[in-house]
Amino acid sequence: MTARPTSVVLAGGGTAGHIEPMLSLADALRRRADGGTELRITCLGTARGMETRLVPARGYDLRLIPPVPLPRKPTVDLLRVPDRVWRAVAETRAVLDEVAADVVVGFGGYVALPAYLAARRSKVPIVVHEQNALPGLANRVGARLAARVAVTVPGTPLHAGEHVGMPLRRAISTLDRDATRAEGRREFGLDADRPTLLVFGGSQGAQTLNRAAVAAADALTAAGIQVLHARGPKNTHVTVPTRPPGSAPYVVVDYLERMDLAYAAADLALCRAGAVTVAELSAVGLPGAFVPLPIGNGEQRRNALPVVEAGGGLLVEDADLDEDWIEGHLIPLLTDPQALAGYARHAAAAGAPDADERLAEIVLQVGASSSGRR
Repeated sequence: MTARPTSVVLAGGGTAGHIEPMLSLADALRRRADGGTELRITCLGTARGMETRLVPARGYDLRLIPPVPLPRKPTVDLLRVPDRVWRAVAETRAVLDEVAADVVVGFGGYVALPAYLAARRSKVPIVVHEQNALPGLANRVGARLAARVAVTVPGTPLHAGEHVGMPLRRAISTLDRDATRAEGRREFGLDADRPTLLVFGGSQGAQTLNRAAVAAADALTAAGIQVLHARGPKNTHVTVPTRPPGSAPYVVVDYLERMDLAYAAADLALCRAGAVTVAELSAVGLPGAFVPLPIGNGEQRRNALPVVEAGGGLLVEDADLDEDWIEGHLIPLLTDPQALAGYARHAAAAGAPDADERLAEIVLQVGASSSGRR
């Protein structure tokens, strides 16, 4: 009899923070399949998430289940959660049976909790991947049921967690910044040899970063520092006058389609501290001045701390970021090539560019042990 393919089910819908590492793992698994490993990959999502667009675009099978949002505070919605969970679990079990799942990999969020419970009931082993330094409810539950638990940030308080890192797109994880620097600077109309600050606040921009960077524009360019600033597509009011001829340029764009080239062009990034952002900067060895979101449970600050404590970046609270902070901290650093190179080395040392392959190996080990029992 011919052995059937190992069937891997990935649960990571909802937000890009869950979907991107899921797809990076899927790509790593697909490379194994191209190398001869027999695999079937199925992604779970909901009709309301970005996965309905992103997953099919990458060529993966997407199955939809009901979302199970968990209210953060005691409300009447809390009374409806058990019914929603068990309906989602039943539909997820049907998918697991249909694809003969050998392993379920969860990334947290609305899709992961029913996936974990369905896998438990169907006796399918679980692998959990946690992106943030502070895990959410779904992964705290999943970790107690899992065969293996992988975390992005060392010291994440999750049962039996092992540090693996964040699965990233190959365009980022394999980026050679030195070799691609000239191309990146040409792409954005920057000068070839000036120190370069990259400013971005995620796909929608960030008001605090926009306001502080624009206020410091004259000081930055007067010091010979050029700036690539992604303001966010809705922030068309964020502008900087064209610099005089011969001055360092300040380039404002709505959105960065080619983050790899933006990272290659830059010497330092001024950015938020989302899990993917921190992982990408450290993987490519780009120092960051991290500005954690001032809301939530403080997870962004915790995401950045390992890199900052390793000497690969700076940390500034949202309320403290202004023109004076940029002039006092970033301009001296960007005009000191030796100090900047040291930060870059420490950032790279804190990175895990092979996290996708490491997680793929864990998943295949767990899946193989399961398929051998079936």
